[in-house]
Amino acid sequence: MSSDATPVPYTQPLVFGQRMQVLRTRRGMSRTVMAGLVGKSTSWVKQVERGDIGVPSLSMILRIAEVLRVRDLSDLTGDQTLPTHLFIGPGHPKLSAVRTAIDTFPFTADREAPPSANLSARMSRAWSARHCAANHREVVGTLLPDLIRDAQLAVCQTDRAADRRAAQAALAEVYSLCQFFLAYQPDTALYWRVVERRMVAAQESEDPHAIGVAAWLAAEAHRDSGHYDAADAVTADTLRYLEPLLADAATDVRAIVGALKMAAGYTAARRGDTGTAWHLWDQAAGVAKKLPADYFHPVTSFSRAIMGAHAVTIAVELHAGGESVRQVAAADATTIPSRPRRARHRIEEARGYHIDGQPEAAIATLSKAYEAAPDTVQYNGYARRIVLEEAESKSPARRRRAAELAARIGVLAA
Repeated sequence: MSSDATPVPYTQPLVFGQRMQVLRTRRGMSRTVMAGLVGKSTSWVKQVERGDIGVPSLSMILRIAEVLRVRDLSDLTGDQTLPTHLFIGPGHPKLSAVRTAIDTFPFTADREAPPSANLSARMSRAWSARHCAANHREVVGTLLPDLIRDAQLAVCQTDRAADRRAAQAALAEVYSLCQFFLAYQPDTALYWRVVERRMVAAQESEDPHAIGVAAWLAAEAHRDSGHYDAADAVTADTLRYLEPLLADAATDVRAIVGALKMAAGYTAARRGDTGTAWHLWDQAAGVAKKLPADYFHPVTSFSRAIMGAHAVTIAVELHAGGESVRQVAAADATTIPSRPRRARHRIEEARGYHIDGQPEAAIATLSKAYEAAPDTVQYNGYARRIVLEEAESKSPARRRRAAELAARIGVLAA
């Protein structure tokens, strides 16, 4: 077998380099792309995979795990004794109740579904609570079980076609809120079940906005799983459907078109395609400029205020340290009204500082993210990776600050 061939898993225990090669090829990532993302040469990647170079340092292992979206470090290192979950956070106490509501089949005779106006008002309050609460998973997890059951029941009990389409749109919106709650929790099957159900409900609704939101969230799910082609397909197909409708479209539909362009830009950046990523950012920024100055999309957060944060993420995903820090300086986190979205932006800022070799600034910025929304930091793999790496720093002061933050977010828990 060629030295460049992918080893067959499980025929014998795999060493680090072989595991890295298997995970890289599963992602469809070339050695050249991976080398650029971890800041090494293509020959270095090849030497590690062939075993010519020993196991890298912890900081490089964590960087490789981030690039390959390894959810558990033991999948990369082969050490099962101390698994460290990066991209799967802890199971939330409300997860079981939400799972039960999703999996329960409603019967139309059980009780009468609430009026559509009641569901709509409750969903508005739920989105508001999600954006305003520091412990947003706790708040949303409390509201979701009843919302899921009532929205499912509303679909079952509608008789008229128009009412059924409206009920499906409401159900799709509830599933959208579910996806935010379920993201990075230890039930991947449930997460994808919600993604699929929301797509079906949105299509049944025939509502352009519901379809756009469902596509945006599906693209997020595909990209975070490393399925870049699927993410590109869903954004491209949905944009082809929505863009001819823009002339007479409502603000929410125009915003979701901008959000989809931005989602495609994220995927391009994750692939390492600099030109396409920034071109799509420019297109999304053009859409944002035409929105009302105070507009903020409740699901995607798309708005004028968010474009600076998006620019930071594009630069970070491209692993451009200097450009990341330049975009951090240009962005204004205080204009982002949503606490979890503001926390996520702070995490992206921290990633930018870390890539640029400014670990002190990275840890300080993660502390700001924690202040904005602890729930966001606790479940974010990038934040966990930076804290883990700096908890091993040679600087006693930085090691202490990282360890304190690690204790607060539970990052070192097995």
